[in-house]
Amino acid sequence: MRIVVAEDLYLLRDGMVRLIEAYGHEVVATATTGPETLEALLKWRPDVSVVDVRMPPTQSDEGLRAALAARGEVPGLPILILSQHVEQLYARELLADGAGAIGYLLKDSVFDADQFIDALERVAAGGTAMDPAVIAKLLSSGPSNRRLERLTEREHDVLSLMAEGLSNQAIGGRLFLSESAISKHTTSLFGKLGITDDDNNNRRVLAVLAYLNGV
Repeated sequence: MRIVVAEDLYLLRDGMVRLIEAYGHEVVATATTGPETLEALLKWRPDVSVVDVRMPPTQSDEGLRAALAARGEVPGLPILILSQHVEQLYARELLADGAGAIGYLLKDSVFDADQFIDALERVAAGGTAMDPAVIAKLLSSGPSNRRLERLTEREHDVLSLMAEGLSNQAIGGRLFLSESAISKHTTSLFGKLGITDDDNNNRRVLAVLAYLNGV
């Protein structure tokens, strides 16, 4: 994969570059500020990028703004956001277009190399990779949804793991169920959430969006 790494802390940036390259992927560019990040994303249009939330010049939300701006120019551009804390507003906004190819991990996740690379690969493939802590924070602040209340406890479990970006096979392994059983649960929850089989939409992404936003 061709990857852009946007992180202003040298040690973390260098560590991610070395890790990514150790797994056989190519870092085509790095960035240390918000403007540099946007420029790199639009120039390289990478298979996936890693973008820190807080970057110079103000150390507020330049990384997120760059990610949103790049996705506005290139819909569906795969981006994995890294943050020290959960930024609820922007996490929702990144998911809002329903295009997928979005991840949101807390920086501690980088220290688990396999988990980090797996998240990058899932986002590059058009899926989602959401840190469980991010999911919990979004759910605690989101409005209730009667459609979600229709789901069984097992369907809630499946949807929660789907939000993390796990495949049906991985969800089955986590819940000790067969892949066919998970497929039946996903089909059922799609129906209860009113998500139709439309080739123009990623049903898993739309289900995750409904789950996190309560809409």
